[in-house]
Amino acid sequence: MLIFDVVNALDYAKSREIIISFISQIVERVGAGGVVLGLSGGLDSTVAAALATEALGPRRVLGLVMPSVFTPQEDVKDALEVAGRLGIETRLIDITPISEAFARSIPDYSPEYRLATGNLLPRIRMAVLYYYANKDNRLVVGTSDRSELLLGYFTKYGDGGADFLPIAPLYKLQVREMARRLGFPHIAQKPSSPRLWHGHTAEGELGASYEVIDQVLYALFDLKKPLAEVRELFGEVADFVIRRVRANLHKLLPPPSPDISAARRHV
Repeated sequence: MLIFDVVNALDYAKSREIIISFISQIVERVGAGGVVLGLSGGLDSTVAAALATEALGPRRVLGLVMPSVFTPQEDVKDALEVAGRLGIETRLIDITPISEAFARSIPDYSPEYRLATGNLLPRIRMAVLYYYANKDNRLVVGTSDRSELLLGYFTKYGDGGADFLPIAPLYKLQVREMARRLGFPHIAQKPSSPRLWHGHTAEGELGASYEVIDQVLYALFDLKKPLAEVRELFGEVADFVIRRVRANLHKLLPPPSPDISAARRHV
């Protein structure tokens, strides 16, 4: 059911130009030698890598392919093929031994706590990315899109840990269209998945498709439609989206701290 045309609400050529300029300016401003990002073989990382390569050239982009025990071989193959097409340097780092070391070292570790154990994987990847960033004077490229950020559908201090977020203004459906225009139609069609457990997909966990979720987000945040109107159009999905946005707002804010100005002495 297409009520709001999220895909065609964007000038892709102009957006591409703006994002490429943004990446270049960020890197040059801090004097970094380049960037590093995780390549999952999925949609967001492919688009982020392609735009970073356009901005900086392939020699200044490093892609880390970091499969776990839950990563299908197809994803690894796709990630390496994307890197090959872009001409960027890659490292293939199996993080399974690292996650197994966590499991052995945490006294009450149990795979039954699926969210807690699953979220260790993106946090391990974040640590590896920053190792290479520190070693090679690079910035870490975050690959979250606007849909994920508004929903809070990312791991705090995991895939949410980055130096900048070049595709953050794009909804998931817009990232798919951008992937097609960048020449990655196969990647554009792949279902989004963090692969934090066997059979894990984003839409399966969220319980709704991005085709509907993005329309709700676009109606609320871009068109500024009243919540009652959006509820009437999309029913329970609208309520679900609002609940997620409100519950996960803390992920987009710096950690809070108390205001002790009233306790300060002026001496």
